[in-house]
Amino acid sequence: MSTLPELYFRIRDNGAAVFRLDAENRDRRLEMDQIAIVNTNRGDFKAQGNHTLSPEEIAVIEDWTEKRVALLADRTLDDIHRAVDQLNLTAHWAQTKASDQALEEVTDALLLAMHDLRSVLVRKKADRISRSR
Repeated sequence: MSTLPELYFRIRDNGAAVFRLDAENRDRRLEMDQIAIVNTNRGDFKAQGNHTLSPEEIAVIEDWTEKRVALLADRTLDDIHRAVDQLNLTAHWAQTKASDQALEEVTDALLLAMHDLRSVLVRKKADRISRSR
């Protein structure tokens, strides 16, 4: 039988709500008391209500935040690799399967998005090259 962790992180946009779990009450029901809010964008957290975070809670929250930020960065990079795959599949579709009507529907949006992406990538590459000199 597995034991519950002391803290539970409910994922939300840009972070998590942190709850202290308590199953050792007289009704033997699992209770969740919110003790903190984590903001992964800023990399910070704050206690909720009158709760004062213990050093142990702070350590667990900091560890969770570090791991969550790394996971989100990995997911973002994976999404970009998928976007490259999707661009390749889109090129193949446009060349081999797309009807004139379908191409008419998506061409302008694709060209604008690709132009925007190309401009950003070229500018960023130039910045990296100039910094490395």
